[in-house]
Amino acid sequence: MKLKTLALVASFMALPIAAFSEPVKVGIITTLSGGGAGLGIDVRDGFMLAVKQSGNTDIEVVIEDDQRKPDIAVQLADKMIQSEKVDVMTGIIWSNLAMAVIPSAVAQDKIYLSPNAGPSALAGRGCHPNYFNVAWQNDNLHEAAGAYTNSAGFQNTFILAPNYPAGQDALTGFKRQYQGELAGEIFTKLGQTDYAAEIAQIRASGADSVFFFLPGGMGISFLKQYADSGVDLPVVGPAFSFDQGILQAVGQAAIGVKNTSQWNKDIDNPTNAAFVETFQAEYGRLPSLYASQGFDTANLLLSAMAKADISDRNAFRAALKEADFHSTRGDFEFGNNNHPVQNIYVREVIKEGDVYTNKIIGVALENHVDAYAADCQM
Repeated sequence: MKLKTLALVASFMALPIAAFSEPVKVGIITTLSGGGAGLGIDVRDGFMLAVKQSGNTDIEVVIEDDQRKPDIAVQLADKMIQSEKVDVMTGIIWSNLAMAVIPSAVAQDKIYLSPNAGPSALAGRGCHPNYFNVAWQNDNLHEAAGAYTNSAGFQNTFILAPNYPAGQDALTGFKRQYQGELAGEIFTKLGQTDYAAEIAQIRASGADSVFFFLPGGMGISFLKQYADSGVDLPVVGPAFSFDQGILQAVGQAAIGVKNTSQWNKDIDNPTNAAFVETFQAEYGRLPSLYASQGFDTANLLLSAMAKADISDRNAFRAALKEADFHSTRGDFEFGNNNHPVQNIYVREVIKEGDVYTNKIIGVALENHVDAYAADCQM
């Protein structure tokens, strides 16, 4: 759809509208139905809010639903590249879909801006000049959870995650920072909803704490079943299982849980404050981590469009690398592998009125560089 000029909602957040000499066509492939749809919807809505606030009429956006299926994502990517002739691609939530789409897309000289998935295979030796991750490398929030677990004094943690690239990166990242013993380690099935067997193993393990990465509906199912089980061990996790869109479904079972994130609604800078306010006004809900990432991804793209023509790939990549935009996280910087260098915070789940949400209680890792950057030869 061709976007028309729209009024600015928060003028100080909008990028200056330069004389864009070339339109840019963007293909968003994300999950809009089935399990995990809320994540893709938030990425899409955050992205489109930034485009709307920019007032830029030289960006055209095509949006498709990958249904969380790699084969569908590949078909859509081929359609966008061959038929739609997109210049830039974005939107993928899940790392198995990212691995199915991104290497081929960047090899065909398309720019890919990841608003979420950050598989390790694309951060190290598999890095590429056309690939920029605006969110994180998959291990990062889990590394921060490992660091927090140390500071909390836990020494015998039970860990679990789904058996797919992001789940494997999650447990690798946690163990990279965690200094205690493991009471158990389980890879669950992607999309699993019954965790009775895993909870029984946790109960029998002698663990003093639990770390899990179960995004979307998986985390909702696990937390509810865990709360009902009577197992009373402290839970630590990354933001993915304790983010805004999930907490309302989990409810009271999440109160007090510590989780790690590079973003929260109470990060104190003007861009973030305006983003939270305007997102809520636009969509009638508080933004999630994913919404902030979609918003930042669009503003990164718009900042590059203000400096370079998309037809000049070298200049456009250089403009992206500068990251000259106002991020919801504050200062934003790419490392040598085009992944963020950033603070990762510890959050605690609280209740504000009738709404379950998070507040920042500390910094787990400061100006953190992912573990794979040294293997990137860019």
